[in-house]
Amino acid sequence: MSILVQKFGGTSLSTPQARELVIKHIKRELSAGYQLVVVVSAMGRRGEPYATDTLLEWAAQNGDALPAREKDLLLCCGEIISAATMCTLLEHEGIRSIVLTGAQAGFVTDDHFGNARIKDVRPERVIRELETHQVVIVTGFQGQAVSGDFTTLGRGGSDTSATALGAALHAEMVDIYTDVNGILTADPRIVEDARPLSYVSYAEICNMAQNGAKVIHPRAVEIAMQAQIPVRVRSTFSEDEGTLVTQPEGFKDVQQDIMDRYVTGIAYVSNVTQITVGCEGGGHNLQLKVFKAMAENSISVDFINVTPSGAVYTVFDYDSDRAITVLRDLGFSPKALSGCAKVSVIGGGINGVPGIMARIVESLSEQNIQILQSADSNTTIWVLVQKEDMVQALRALHTKFELHR
Repeated sequence: MSILVQKFGGTSLSTPQARELVIKHIKRELSAGYQLVVVVSAMGRRGEPYATDTLLEWAAQNGDALPAREKDLLLCCGEIISAATMCTLLEHEGIRSIVLTGAQAGFVTDDHFGNARIKDVRPERVIRELETHQVVIVTGFQGQAVSGDFTTLGRGGSDTSATALGAALHAEMVDIYTDVNGILTADPRIVEDARPLSYVSYAEICNMAQNGAKVIHPRAVEIAMQAQIPVRVRSTFSEDEGTLVTQPEGFKDVQQDIMDRYVTGIAYVSNVTQITVGCEGGGHNLQLKVFKAMAENSISVDFINVTPSGAVYTVFDYDSDRAITVLRDLGFSPKALSGCAKVSVIGGGINGVPGIMARIVESLSEQNIQILQSADSNTTIWVLVQKEDMVQALRALHTKFELHR
């Protein structure tokens, strides 16, 4: 019998009506003959009683001095409440189910509290429970360090739990249920004619996630890609099958125009600062000094262009003052341009195709949008623009590459 992993996010579990739909999705797959492992997030979002952000605010309101280890203990409560709630609902429907914490499900992590990395998944207990239960409910977002301490996996951790468990169980599929109907060509809050995609490659969605699309965590996609486990991103509030994420050769019954598309989607990251560092003649080891200093001060850098005379890169706006101070302490005179946005044009068909960059420049030039910086990879071309131009840039590029069709 095939195993299917279903992951339900916070909005899918936040209300009685939403939970009824979750039960419906579970019943449908049980009727199809699957053995089910259901991974759950904490219920709801900020302000709702058991949401992760609400628990964090509770700690902040009560002294704001909770150590990282104890904070992970607190945060694990959100998923445990979700799992227990789903268990009682399933049992009420006559569906035999059991709850396993991340530790009981076999997640072994490092001890980096708050953002732990999975070192191993030992699914023997899950497999054993599937022999006597119709549904095994696993708390997402959490694991256990070798020391025995509870750990959490950071933002998007439940997605990572689901795909890692799917890989360990050799599942047929991992279904990620959320509040949107699959992966769209752009953020629909900004680009009104963004449309859902039926098929996306691992590389494409990984780049979309890393560049601002929030439908699925990039770590989750990387695990699925390594294990070659197909992933579907679906809506809890619809019966549509959503977006299938797999290797391009796994696409079946796809129209030729989808297979031949150059660009799949447009994504963005806002609130970044461009930093330019240089000196006459380039200086000795300038780039080494700059990026070593950023690393030593835990400042994340992105969008890096290095030249013989210096370096240009971006940091998040909230790190910009600290980055400038560090550079000045080294004797540099950096220039900073805050309030920028990185806009990404993503597609598996970009590599080796002449004219893609020309169309990007043409699209933005037609809107009088200045490109501050650019870079590219096999599947992505990035441009840096002023944040005030971001919305117009996203819409122009979406139209230029006919993603609305």
